[in-house]
Amino acid sequence: MSVLSTLPFLKPVQLRSPQSSPGGQRRHTLPASEFRCLSPEDAISVFEIEREAFISVSGDCPLHLDEIRHFLNLCPELSLGWFEEGRLVAFIIGSLWDQDRLSQAALTLHKPQGTAVHIHVLAVHRTFRQQGKGSILMWRYLQYLRCLPFARRALLMCEDFLVPFYQKCGFKALGPCEVTVGELAFIEMQHPVRGHAFMRRNSGC
Repeated sequence: MSVLSTLPFLKPVQLRSPQSSPGGQRRHTLPASEFRCLSPEDAISVFEIEREAFISVSGDCPLHLDEIRHFLNLCPELSLGWFEEGRLVAFIIGSLWDQDRLSQAALTLHKPQGTAVHIHVLAVHRTFRQQGKGSILMWRYLQYLRCLPFARRALLMCEDFLVPFYQKCGFKALGPCEVTVGELAFIEMQHPVRGHAFMRRNSGC
């Protein structure tokens, strides 16, 4: 049995009782709400959500379609998707990094021996925004990372206006990020993954 299949944070959450047929037999339905790692087959759905979320704000996407496929092939275990009745509504994509701070190379590389999880992108489908789904997904992702023995911390870079959101998620600013994209500059932020012994003991990991 794989480690991923035993993690409680990735099990379906049934939010309503299964539907029944007129004859009294249960009819198969998709889980009302499900969290699971993404696969390369999810890449197009991921990109459609990301493109709509970022193009109107910054004019570009953190990851293009080929880069999404790249990371979902290399390290699908560092992604997490939130599905409602089989439909992707929010996601996070990450990869491993092996240095203290992010550099330009971190945008495209996955370092298998690294202990820092670089969170490339978090996005929520427009229909499901302003419902707290981004915060919930990030919380579940951080809980999930605590179950991975190699993960020590999470790193991300964001624009100034997103700093308060990530601070509420427990991230602390490290200062200006070395990485730039066109004219955009970013703040680098960090969240420890280890050092939460009580939470790990009670997480079912």
